[in-house]
Amino acid sequence: METSNAATLLLLNLPDRALAGIDLLSFTTTPRFKGIKHLPPGLHLVFTSTNASLGVRHGAWFRVTSTGSSATGPPDLFIKKWDPATESLVKEHDTTELLRWRANLGGVWREGLTPYRQSASASASDHSDSTIAGLQQEETGDWPLLTSHITPHLLMRICGPTPNHWALTSASSAKRDMDDIPGLTASEASGVLGTERELVFLPVDLKRTWREGATGRERTEGAQDRSWALSDLIACYCGDGNDGRGDGGGRGGGENEVLGEMQFCFLMVLTLSNYSCLEQWKRILELLFTCVKAVEQRGGLFVRMVKVLRLQLQHCEDVEGGLIDLTDEGAKLLKGWMRRFKKGLESVSGVGKQEVVDELDELQEYLKERHGWEVEGDFVRRGMVQLEDGEQVELEVGGWDEEEEEGDWAPVVVELTDEQRAMIGGGSEESGSGVNRNMKSMKELSLQERDEEEEDEQDPDDMDIRY
Repeated sequence: METSNAATLLLLNLPDRALAGIDLLSFTTTPRFKGIKHLPPGLHLVFTSTNASLGVRHGAWFRVTSTGSSATGPPDLFIKKWDPATESLVKEHDTTELLRWRANLGGVWREGLTPYRQSASASASDHSDSTIAGLQQEETGDWPLLTSHITPHLLMRICGPTPNHWALTSASSAKRDMDDIPGLTASEASGVLGTERELVFLPVDLKRTWREGATGRERTEGAQDRSWALSDLIACYCGDGNDGRGDGGGRGGGENEVLGEMQFCFLMVLTLSNYSCLEQWKRILELLFTCVKAVEQRGGLFVRMVKVLRLQLQHCEDVEGGLIDLTDEGAKLLKGWMRRFKKGLESVSGVGKQEVVDELDELQEYLKERHGWEVEGDFVRRGMVQLEDGEQVELEVGGWDEEEEEGDWAPVVVELTDEQRAMIGGGSEESGSGVNRNMKSMKELSLQERDEEEEDEQDPDDMDIRY
């Protein structure tokens, strides 16, 4: 006979047919539902809402340390209650209530609690007295991998110092994202978020990616390759990750703190549809994919980053309709980051470079097979296009060089010798103005010659036609 000697989560006072979920498993409750049993060790996320499709979702992270299978003491018992007054998920702090529920756990063990892992077929037929109805998706076993870099220290930093009840909702937001909530003005957003928990993310600043006081060439290099910004972020906000405890209780997780926040944000989008977490997830991805030089010193970080991203993209379809658009046309931003990052690796040396390239190749192969992506290849810039009426016209694709920062019009930093400066500027004191005047005149001449060539080639009958 099964005994009540396992880690358990009780979800009390939930309304009938409310949405409840834990990790990657979500379902609709019935009146007899009281919680989930046989929780494995590690971090878990429980989330609830009064309605499966509408309403704000409330979530709370907690950590299982004792499962009752060893001599470490009684199994963990977590009690979360739905507060109808505030419509929020709260933690039970009353010691008397905790002892009472632990003593009476056997009364609800069989019919009131559902196992942590339960297949759709089992819930429909094998367990006629199951407390779950309308199972939406099955636990896949990927949860430990999706949370591999998330630590209690990271959760306390983002959600606040509330041990084993790190709570947030769909409307929780970082300050920088409060004015960008779709459909709300700044004043409305401030009023809504006044009662919500503020999320404390890593300050990823993609607009200033060079050191204080940098000028000229250093600022240009910092804008094109954000490796300095990544190193500064890790050194100032992530700690060294060498506290030796392995539980995330130290100053920070070092460079893995960045990956942990990337995992946290993705899961909050996946389960709670949190807008601010989506924005931070994109900021972290853009930062990492624009740090080519950092691969030489932090190759392992980028190998782990690509592995994390691949697993996350595999779970984007867990949400009905897809979490993000992964079609070949709908993911231009992510494809652009990946393409520029891999191209930049051609100029990078180091022991870990090849491992990063191998991981990128596997990710691109998966995206090509699953979503039809064409991340690399030869693309036509100019060619003949046949219109609907049969007429053929020559078109040139514009904007590609600007996006890739390549081609004839890409910015280039050039070091000039004294002789070259004298030739185009006339003297050292006036070299700057001389260069500007000559560059301006050369540009005007180039534009004039191009206009003259276009006028010579243009058919007079087509002078009023614009493509």
